Amino acid sequence: MNNYKNGKQIREKVIGKEKSQAISDSLADIAPIIDEKILSAFDEVQKRNVISLKQREMLTLTSLATQGDTSNQLELHIRASLNIGLTKEEIVEVFVHCLPYIGFPKTLNAIAVTKKVFANSK
Repeated sequence: MNNYKNGKQIREKVIGKEKSQAISDSLADIAPIIDEKILSAFDEVQKRNVISLKQREMLTLTSLATQGDTSNQLELHIRASLNIGLTKEEIVEVFVHCLPYIGFPKTLNAIAVTKKVFANSK
């Protein structure tokens, strides 16, 4: 299986087939190469098989919270974290842990996105 196809399967597992296809579709007419790069990256990091998908999502949540201006991606990855088995408590704890490193504004922004996702995932 090539990098693209394997990456697509991994992304579908993490965020769901419908959302994965929506991302591909949203890039198809303007920058399909970005989708190809994203899917190849999913494949490449998974082949390393050093850390789990849960650990990868925790790192992704941390990185997105640190940047502070990534609410759309943060929302997507909070949902992905739930999809692969992180609990709501674990997700919140990621941001609690980040507080002394990234500050209150970025942490509160991440918590606001988290609250929105949790409210819509019932």
